[in-house]
Amino acid sequence: MIDKPVALITGGSRGIGRAISLELARAGYAILVNFNENLEAAEETRQAIEVIGVPVEINQSDITARSHRDLLVDFTMQRFGRVDILVNNAGIAPRERKDVLETEEESFDRVLNANLRAPYFLTQRVATEMIDLISNGHIERAAVVNISSLRSYTAAANYGEYCISKAGLSMVTKLFAARLAALGINVYEISPGIIETDMTSSDSVRDYYNAKMAAGMAPINRWGKPEEVALAVAAIAKGHFPFSTGAVFHVDGGWHLREL
Repeated sequence: MIDKPVALITGGSRGIGRAISLELARAGYAILVNFNENLEAAEETRQAIEVIGVPVEINQSDITARSHRDLLVDFTMQRFGRVDILVNNAGIAPRERKDVLETEEESFDRVLNANLRAPYFLTQRVATEMIDLISNGHIERAAVVNISSLRSYTAAANYGEYCISKAGLSMVTKLFAARLAALGINVYEISPGIIETDMTSSDSVRDYYNAKMAAGMAPINRWGKPEEVALAVAAIAKGHFPFSTGAVFHVDGGWHLREL
């Protein structure tokens, strides 16, 4: 068993996931970067973590498949012998935005499978490993962090399947927080706002949000950075919130506030 805490980060090769991987590496964690398709991005992330000087492995797996989830967890345990924090970051958007009156079942199933079903059952599997590690005295504590979205509580009639998937992920946080607290595992939700990533890089998306910001979208009225989401995850990983579980950390410029 490795003598460093281990972070398993899904979708850890790009965007918010890469920022989280790097920040947890700086915090002294060994890193397992899960990715699905982009090997080049995963290799770039691995190289950046190697420069930091902590152990790192990459693993290509589609976490929507049970067999792949099992292989991912088995790979992590074989390489490191432990997992101290799981970050459920991987997620997808609909291929095409459609009104809720026109949403196709294929798109609905695809998005919920990736954004809700996969993290639910991956958490289930990883939690069993964490429980065993804690009960046998190999680690003292563990944590799960779910990366949700302001879409979990903000309706967008042309983005319905994504909104529902993130709302469901918020309940996943609550369910596992209630179940795992007595076993030494705290569960948290990070709710990012509008963050500069490849998911928001198209001209149409940038123009849309730039217009919103020009009209005064949020109290901290700018684009967020992946590194700002990563700092919140790192604070949890460092154990700064031992008396909190099921908590939601909003990294959204204050979007969640209601003003009259």
